[in-house]
Amino acid sequence: MFTDTVKLTLSSGRGGQGCVAFRREKFVTNGGPNGGDGGKGGDVYFRVDNNTHTLSGFKGRKNLKAENGRPGEGSRMTGKSGKALYVIVPPGTQVIDKETGEVLFDLLTDGYEVRYLQGGRGGLGNFHFKSSTNQQPRYAQPGEGAVEREVILDLKLIADVGLVGFPNVGKSTLISTVSNARPEVANYEFTTLTPKLGQVDVGNYESFVMADIPGIIGGASDGKGLGLEFLRHIERTQTLLFMIDIANYRDMMEQFETLKVELEKYSAKLHTRSFAIALTRSDALLQEEAAEKTETFIKELGLEVGDKSKFGFEDGFPFYEQDDKEGTVAYDTTKPLFVAPISSVMHTNIDGLRYALNDLVKKNR
Repeated sequence: MFTDTVKLTLSSGRGGQGCVAFRREKFVTNGGPNGGDGGKGGDVYFRVDNNTHTLSGFKGRKNLKAENGRPGEGSRMTGKSGKALYVIVPPGTQVIDKETGEVLFDLLTDGYEVRYLQGGRGGLGNFHFKSSTNQQPRYAQPGEGAVEREVILDLKLIADVGLVGFPNVGKSTLISTVSNARPEVANYEFTTLTPKLGQVDVGNYESFVMADIPGIIGGASDGKGLGLEFLRHIERTQTLLFMIDIANYRDMMEQFETLKVELEKYSAKLHTRSFAIALTRSDALLQEEAAEKTETFIKELGLEVGDKSKFGFEDGFPFYEQDDKEGTVAYDTTKPLFVAPISSVMHTNIDGLRYALNDLVKKNR
């Protein structure tokens, strides 16, 4: 089960009570107070673990508490400190204060560890209160109380490229073709019910991470469909790949404009990210028809069809590539990096897509 938001109540440990005790030994004339201090309460830490990818481990565990410190003992023995509580979360988790809405931590790096709540100090035993005027103190300090806070854990997956498209346009097929991800692929809408991540290897020890989320439909910003619920998982991506179905009953420009509108309603920042456009399922049409529809779509975007591809898009189809003569300047984010028809089944333009996205990812990094 995939869970990306949970509410927790976290408590540090309470400090142990100081001890009231007196030394009573044969042949020891000057005994006196010797009560030990209470142990320190356990702290609360957050730890990032790359082996976890969901927050479902917190299901049914809404109240988490560190151990209390043990009371002090005689002979000036300090009580045992309480064991710390480690809250293990996947990379990409934000810790949000439930009361104020403030983002306390943005946990991104595997192995990173941060203390959130400090355990209470142990109380002092009566040994500390002896003096010339008070040689038999019969009191000790109570331990310091625990600290309790309510937080929201919000998981936003970390990826370089996020796939955006209507349901059943080939997002899952593409990510299973170019990466090690194995999402469910079927000929009906909303086969993807949870986000998926896949590593795309480009060669020469280069790779990037691609995220597939459930399809977005018109009206998603009003609660329709599943895509809006999971858009948080491509918030961190600097590159978006719009998947437009060339063989769909919806007009291609209608698909693109609807997706742009829904993204903008969800997040103005996400709307302005670098993007590219892949025209999927080109194998479902005759090559001549696919080429004609591709050229028409490129011109509707106000762009010009390219004549030579630096990324290796096939000559049999029209395509558009953004010019980058210097090789070092950033791409214009108001225009797509490329527009090209692809087929994940026939592997048409898949290598070109992989190289082009990798080039854009490297510039964004």
